[in-house]
Amino acid sequence: MNNTSEKKPSFGRIKTTKDIGEAVRRKRKEQGILQEKAAGLSGVGTKFLSQLENGKETAEIGKIMQVLRTLGLEIYIYPRSQSPFKDQ
Repeated sequence: MNNTSEKKPSFGRIKTTKDIGEAVRRKRKEQGILQEKAAGLSGVGTKFLSQLENGKETAEIGKIMQVLRTLGLEIYIYPRSQSPFKDQ
């Protein structure tokens, strides 16, 4: 059994590029938007969005921010000592 298919992506703490991709994919699917449409609305290519959703480590941050804005997602940065996710 594959553990990744059982794991539900979180909208909380982001530790890896894979976490960002999973959050993007989850939000896009919740909104019922195909990759092609989400990419077009975000001003990025479908290939970029696919790579982002798959956790590509070298994805361009500016384009990531475009996709996040389009899908209604935000990034917050906290010092570890002030993290709202201390229990994780």
